[in-house]
Amino acid sequence: MDFDIGVVGLGAMGSATARALARAGARVVGFDRFTPPHALGSTHGHTRIIREAYYEHPLYVPLVRRAYELWGEIEAEGSARLLHMTGGLMAGSPDGVLVRGALESATRHEIPHDLLDAAAIRERFPAFRPAPEWVGLLEHRAGMLFPERCVTAMLHGAVTAGAALHTDERVLGWRLDGQGIRLETTRGSCSVARVVVTAGPWLSELEASVGRKLPLVVERQLSHWFRPAQPADPRWLPDATPIALWEMTDDGEVFATFPLQGPGVKCGMHHAGSVTTPESVSRTVTDAEDAAAGELLERVMPGAAASVAESRVCLYTNTPDRHFLIDWVSGGRVLLVSPCSGHGFKFAPAIGEVAAQLSLHDRTWLDVAPFSLSRFG
Repeated sequence: MDFDIGVVGLGAMGSATARALARAGARVVGFDRFTPPHALGSTHGHTRIIREAYYEHPLYVPLVRRAYELWGEIEAEGSARLLHMTGGLMAGSPDGVLVRGALESATRHEIPHDLLDAAAIRERFPAFRPAPEWVGLLEHRAGMLFPERCVTAMLHGAVTAGAALHTDERVLGWRLDGQGIRLETTRGSCSVARVVVTAGPWLSELEASVGRKLPLVVERQLSHWFRPAQPADPRWLPDATPIALWEMTDDGEVFATFPLQGPGVKCGMHHAGSVTTPESVSRTVTDAEDAAAGELLERVMPGAAASVAESRVCLYTNTPDRHFLIDWVSGGRVLLVSPCSGHGFKFAPAIGEVAAQLSLHDRTWLDVAPFSLSRFG
């Protein structure tokens, strides 16, 4: 056997898994079709949100708490800052999915938080202008991760611990080979005992090896950065303005805003994109798309969207229920990890730890049953 574990895809989840495996003493080989961190998948965009009062479901809270611990460890190993705490506001109708879900997680897991009406939000955060009927849940530990730095740090940790990482080498598939797996790539093949697949939006390309159709949809998502009309105004800065999620529509979708960081004030609608593939996606953000985002930003942060600074396309890989996928295929030799349905980056080191424990020991501290492939029939 050439290696104990092969990792397919070295974005957030793959780099975290390779690091955790190598640090556990496993012989690890990892592959990525590009050179991460890159801007072609789901792991880029200057900043990403990390939050604890998880409106999607309370089951994620223990996972994100472990992620906070591991992000701290990874940051301490290097010189780059990976996490900036700003606090986080979840705002919208008191009966909406966002506020009700965040409050349920905060209550069940005793997460420190404040409940604010619209007037209190405006008073505490002058950059914000919520609708008069909105309320907000302010959690204290939320903040921003810097994704490109995070992936670089995890890849460095993996290599330092002994992982062999191959970039610009695409995995074509795998086949059972005696007691192991033969991984076929664009440059050759290798024998591994088990495989962890963290291929994100390219996972569906591997369905022939998986042996079944996967219930995944790739979605084109946009991030926008705007220069404020008064960029020197301190109200835009992270010390004065938290990250925020705003439930601005009746269908439960949210609009995310960040304080001024890097190119500008970042924003984007969550789950508002068109179905696509990594090969066919349009990576050009149109003027109309920028204008629509700027209009939403001006509604909640007046003066923030004076001009466009930057726009980017990224890819969500969605399951039907928008929860994660962590499960075995190929007779328990291949572990599918993620797809994260657009809300996974913050969990990366914790998911990497879980994937490493499962692939090495067939057990882990997290109950992964809610993320099984079998839930889709």
